[in-house]
Amino acid sequence: MPAEERPRERLRLRGAAALSNAELLAILLRTGGAGENVLALATRLLVRLEGHGGLGRASVRELCSVKGVGEAKAAQLLAAIELGKRITSTQPGQSTAIRSAADIYSLLFAEMALLEQEHVRVVLLNTRNQVMSVPEVYKGNVHSAVVRIGELFRDAVRENCTSLIAVHNHPSGDPSPSPEDVTLTKQLVEAGRMLGIEVLDHIVIARRGYESLKDRRLGFD
Repeated sequence: MPAEERPRERLRLRGAAALSNAELLAILLRTGGAGENVLALATRLLVRLEGHGGLGRASVRELCSVKGVGEAKAAQLLAAIELGKRITSTQPGQSTAIRSAADIYSLLFAEMALLEQEHVRVVLLNTRNQVMSVPEVYKGNVHSAVVRIGELFRDAVRENCTSLIAVHNHPSGDPSPSPEDVTLTKQLVEAGRMLGIEVLDHIVIARRGYESLKDRRLGFD
């Protein structure tokens, strides 16, 4: 491969943002296999896992099942993915202000879109709409009958925040709100009024995007 086309050289000259997913993956893999360069291996791996979303969900066993990827390469990939998630998780405290549902999606997509169970988090905001914290309050099947409303407001009351945004994921990949999501939203809004904590939105995150129940006027007056 010509030097100027090698992923590491392209990264040095143009920056990481200019590289494709396959090129970034090739840098992590470092070497290819017998009769196959590393970029070809990276491309084949992405095809096998159906893109970087599948890569983010892959286990050691799944990675090692791909020809050319042994335990060492699998460990390198999983370590890099986990590091990326942890770096992303440090951003809430550094953010300026949440202005839209898209800001929440950018904040939590890396952590929540690939989860295999439904998780509920609350984004706690101060008077400037700056993120104070993002506690997880529930994991399992998100249904208004089993999610305790008090649990969603517990940290908000403890941290004396003025508003919050509820967020949960759909492992199916489809962010369309369900009837249960709408019911839960209504209960959240009513409880928030009683507690003096404004529920600004309820957002569903999935692999195929996100939906804002506030924007769709579901559960909000």
